[in-house]
Amino acid sequence: MTVLLLVLFALSLPFWLPRVVTGLRMWLFARINGVEGVAVPGELVGVPQFLEVYGHPAADGRSRGAALSDLFWYWLSPGPELHQEHLEPGPLHAEVARCTRRVLTLGTREAERLAVESLRDALPGDRGLVRLRDLVMPVWAEFYHRLVFGTPCPPGVRELIVASADDVVTALKCCGLRHMDRRLRLTAYLESVESRVAHPLPASLGPRERALYLQGAFFNTAVVQSSEATAHVLMALAEGADGPLEEVVAETLRRYPLFGIAHRITSGDIELGTGTTIPAGSVLCFNYPEYHRSGGQIPFGVAANRPCPAWRLAPVTIRAVVGELRESYVFRTSAGHERALPNRGPCLMAPRGRESRLRGVALAFLRVRDLWEDVWRSLVQLVLGTYMVWHARRLRLCENHFNRA
Repeated sequence: MTVLLLVLFALSLPFWLPRVVTGLRMWLFARINGVEGVAVPGELVGVPQFLEVYGHPAADGRSRGAALSDLFWYWLSPGPELHQEHLEPGPLHAEVARCTRRVLTLGTREAERLAVESLRDALPGDRGLVRLRDLVMPVWAEFYHRLVFGTPCPPGVRELIVASADDVVTALKCCGLRHMDRRLRLTAYLESVESRVAHPLPASLGPRERALYLQGAFFNTAVVQSSEATAHVLMALAEGADGPLEEVVAETLRRYPLFGIAHRITSGDIELGTGTTIPAGSVLCFNYPEYHRSGGQIPFGVAANRPCPAWRLAPVTIRAVVGELRESYVFRTSAGHERALPNRGPCLMAPRGRESRLRGVALAFLRVRDLWEDVWRSLVQLVLGTYMVWHARRLRLCENHFNRA
C-alpha cells in the first residue's frame, strides 16, 4: 500500500507541484519591495484605474528608489544604466529615444522584406521536435543586425547575439544563472564596430556606452521579445488557432503578454477619481497578465508613458515571419503554453504535405516530456530565483549607481 501511495504521489507531481513552486517564487519576488510596492491592479488600484495610473505624468520614475530595480539591473547587465527602459526622464533619455525611433522607422514593405530575408538566411535546419524560441532567435538576431548596421551578420556574429540574448532571457525566467562572459563578448564586438552603425548614435555617449545601448535595446530586448512573441503565435497556431493572421497575433499577445510585472516610481502624488491617493515615492507594480485577463489589451504600452518603441514595426515583422513559416511548415503541439514560456515552446514541425505518420506518437511523447520537465524546471526556478534575488540585493547595482551619481 505504501509503495502504491508513493507511486501515485509521484505521478501526481506534474499536475500540482509546478503551480505551487511558481506561487512560492512569485511570493518571494513580491516581498522585495515590501510595503512600498503598490500592485496595479490590486487592493488600492482596481482594473478600471489601470490605464489612468499607467498614463499619469507622475508615474514616470524608472529605476531610482525601487528595490526591485536591483534585480532587473542584475538580469539586464551589462549596461542596465543605459537601457532605454530604465533611463530616468531627462535629456539622455530623450536623446536615446530619438535614436531608437530612427533605427526602428521602416516602411511596411521594407520591414516585411527584411524580415523574410532574415528568416530565409538564418532559420536553422532543425525539423521534427523543436523549441520554437530557439528556432526563431537566430532569425531575429539576423533581422536586428541588418536593421542596425544595414548589412547581414558577418560569420559568427549571429551566434554572439543569440548567446547573449538567450542568456538574458534564461536568467530572467530563473531557468539558469547569468553568464557574463557570454554577454561581454557581444559588448566587446559591438564596441569594435559601433562606428559602422547605419544611423547616428547618441552623441553624448562614448564608444562603450553606445555599444551597451545597442546591446540592451536591440540585441537583447528586441531579439528576446520578438523571439518570444513569434514562439507564442506559432504555439497558438499549433494548438489550432484560426482566422486572419493579424487577429491571431493580436489575440495571442493579449492572452500571453510578453511582460509580467513592470514597475514605475511615482515622482508626485497621484490622485485617482475614486478618491484614492498614491503618495510620491511609491513603487507601482503593473501586472500585465492580470490586466489582460480582465479584458484589457496593451501589448505595447500606452502613448502617455513610454510605449514600446517597436509598436509599429514588431507586429508587421512578426506577421511576415509567421506567415512565411506557415506557408512552408505545419506546426503541432501538445505541450503546455504559458505566458512566461519557460519551456521555450516545444512543438512538432514538419514540411507542409509531408507530416509523419507517427505524429500521434511524437505528440504523446512531447506531452509526457513537457509535464515532467515542468516539475524539474519549477524546482530549478525556485532555487536559482532565490539565489539571484539574494545576489542582486548583495550587489545593489541600481542603488550603488545612483549613490555615485
